[in-house]
Amino acid sequence: MLIYLDMCCFNRPFDDQTQLLVHLQTQAKLFVQENIRAGEFNLAWSSILDLENSANPDVERSKAIAEWRFFATHDVAITEQVEELADTLQTVGIKSMDALHLACAITIGADYFLTTDKAILRKMVKDERIQVRDPVEFLGEYTGADDENGY
Repeated sequence: MLIYLDMCCFNRPFDDQTQLLVHLQTQAKLFVQENIRAGEFNLAWSSILDLENSANPDVERSKAIAEWRFFATHDVAITEQVEELADTLQTVGIKSMDALHLACAITIGADYFLTTDKAILRKMVKDERIQVRDPVEFLGEYTGADDENGY
């Protein structure tokens, strides 16, 4: 399973963990990362992740996120195809940087795009090209916790 995590997702563990949703998203994201390390999931990476991460003023946080590049099994470059797809995604209200992330994930053939960005989640809920999920939603689907019995 190929997964693309956007920068919001990578940054979630550094956010205020006293908020329940933030804490749950962090735990779900850490589960995904553990499975990437174990080889259960494949991580997709892009130069957009590098670009956005390099703008982070917190050097330690940026360094911790950048290390995930080494776990990536797939790396997508910004091509004309990616840029055209990003332009199309912007027409439905996706912000430019987010559109580039999504275009990279779709172009590389990622199964899932994980984000904590509510706007992306709302606008991409029924996209046929990729499953866009909050980390907690993904965890529920992956473990079967969202089945008809609710567990």
